[in-house]
Amino acid sequence: MTHSPWHSRLALVLALLLPVYFAVAALGTKFGLWGWRTGLITLTIQAGPVLLGIVALIALVSLIVVLIRQPRTGWLLSLLALLVPLGIFGTLAYVRGQAADIPPIHDVATDVDNPPAFSQVTLDARATSDANPLNDYTTPLGELEMWANSEAPLANQSHAQVIAQAYPDLVPLPTGSASTEDVMVAVAASMMELGFHDVTSDMANSRVEGVAETFWFGFKDDVVARVSDGQVDFRSVSRVGVSDLGANAARIAKLREAVAARLNP
Repeated sequence: MTHSPWHSRLALVLALLLPVYFAVAALGTKFGLWGWRTGLITLTIQAGPVLLGIVALIALVSLIVVLIRQPRTGWLLSLLALLVPLGIFGTLAYVRGQAADIPPIHDVATDVDNPPAFSQVTLDARATSDANPLNDYTTPLGELEMWANSEAPLANQSHAQVIAQAYPDLVPLPTGSASTEDVMVAVAASMMELGFHDVTSDMANSRVEGVAETFWFGFKDDVVARVSDGQVDFRSVSRVGVSDLGANAARIAKLREAVAARLNP
């Protein structure tokens, strides 16, 4: 590396700093150094691609210079420096492609006709954190401010319709012969096993609640399980953002599986 041209070494250093930049943008959001809009939208979505492009251009120019000049030392460093932003670009493009098939909602439940309700404590916590409103599942999304500019058919569909179409396998969990208390214990234990915090059980309302938090940005999603009529219904709602990229549905499926394993060992 000491015999490589300065521009090859510079390009590699800049490329290696890219993952650090994105990690800082995410973790800074998680630990409250700035708001989620700054961390996700400004630093990651808006500034991120610009930085990737700049570093990729520097690395490409460095690689070209190395290849046209003898003795062509440092080409490997320049190539590695080019591959880093291209790899990140590819990863982001893949995620974006996957997200194209996921409906841009952030509130998912197994019972779309009567979704489980959150406790007043959770509602207060959401209000304090300026979280997304909890909308009626029967209202067409186009009539809600967050989706007011959505194109048809999404604008004409309600949460209930979108969830039923996008996640047909997301169904309640039958409790069999287990008592309500045993089911609630299983739900609470499963939530804690999956890393939820602030897990609480409300026996009077047969309800268990918990908060899930993403590792990088620290985004919080409120989760509630309702035990009634011989089944458990689940609901998971993001506090911020429009699309959850399928995270809430995946979380419910994982929690459902964990509870089922405890009820049927």
